[in-house]
Amino acid sequence: MADDRLLFEESMMLLDLLQRHELRLGTAESCTGGLISAYLTEAPGSSGAFEVGYVTYSNEAKQRLLGVSPDLLERHGAVSEPVARAMAEGALACGAIDIAVSVTGVAGPAGGSEEKPVGTVHFGVAGLNRRTRHRRESFGDLGRRGIRMESVRTAFAMVRDFVENPD
Repeated sequence: MADDRLLFEESMMLLDLLQRHELRLGTAESCTGGLISAYLTEAPGSSGAFEVGYVTYSNEAKQRLLGVSPDLLERHGAVSEPVARAMAEGALACGAIDIAVSVTGVAGPAGGSEEKPVGTVHFGVAGLNRRTRHRRESFGDLGRRGIRMESVRTAFAMVRDFVENPD
């Protein structure tokens, strides 16, 4: 499981990568509740690459702030590939950013189902003139904090890959 110091170091490396490529990042977070943004802004000089973070915990916030379709939420649920993609694309459309990463999942201890058990997390990464990427993780029941920390680690890895391996 990712620890606090490791995530801080990863955030600094990610910010450095973004700055070298002159890219601005935004986040659209649900189950992490702003934790991705918190790690990014913990690093000195983060304003050189981090622009905006949306914490859209409720479906209403996802709709209002990111433009996620109510129909999409109804058909697929908040914890789904289409919603993760729509969250990233919505954040990209709302801010003066080049890349947006999204996360939506079941951090537990309650809220899971047979189809989407605790530890199920969907991620999206969108970029200007780029195909939106998706990733689904099944972390298992690592505990609420463990799932959230692993989600931050995964989001950082996805952004890093998005920058280093363009379509």
